[in-house]
Amino acid sequence: MDNLLQLKDKNIVVMGVANDRSIAWGIAKALISVGANVIFTYRKERSLMKLEKQLAKYENLQPLVVQCDVNSDESIQQAFKEIGEKVGTIHGIVHSVAFAHAEDLKNRFIETSRDGYAFAQDTSAYSLIAVANAARPYMTDGGSIITMTYLGAERVLEGYNVMGVAKAALEASVRYLASDVGGDGIRVNAISAGAIKTLAAKGVPSFNKILNKMEETAPLKRNVTPEEVANMSLVMLSPLSSGVTGEVIYVDGGYHIMGV
Repeated sequence: MDNLLQLKDKNIVVMGVANDRSIAWGIAKALISVGANVIFTYRKERSLMKLEKQLAKYENLQPLVVQCDVNSDESIQQAFKEIGEKVGTIHGIVHSVAFAHAEDLKNRFIETSRDGYAFAQDTSAYSLIAVANAARPYMTDGGSIITMTYLGAERVLEGYNVMGVAKAALEASVRYLASDVGGDGIRVNAISAGAIKTLAAKGVPSFNKILNKMEETAPLKRNVTPEEVANMSLVMLSPLSSGVTGEVIYVDGGYHIMGV
């Protein structure tokens, strides 16, 4: 598999590891298993502590870990400058960063605050643009950027509210970025994962209902696993997907094709 993926010793930045159940951590584990050099970013000390707890499971692994607050242009620029200076070429980025205030998920969508709307957009959508811009000078061999989206970007899902709008902006950003940096050999794609029990998902009030609905309705009659999302992420980060950019790749057991 490693020879097929050609990811061994490639420098891949993973952003957004929250805990051992986060999609970003699942992708990181898969990358480690095929010999990629994974660089991690974290936002706050609490996130760093959780990340270090996971990394402690790997005795011989001492990855580069860099602080990066995606709500700060200065922090993003400094983080990727440090990464570029220490590893040289960046071959891929996993952008698994999204956040909205709890009240903007629990309240009616019409009650979304101006600040809450702006914060969700800044964190969940604009951050991809800022990260791509900061990383581009170090992606001298081209490479692949992937981000995580969700079906709520194109359908109204109960309780997803302002995050659905932010994910819609994220998916549009993927297309515009793909067009803009394609000439540099950089590909940009999104992976739309099915319902997975992550820390972020717990913030959606109707999550358990969504989980059950997907299991009943998806053609595969089950929910997908973090490992399945990670496997597709490896493909999208590797030369196996060299002709694919600007796309939303669904890993949801086929749920999105159904009419309900």
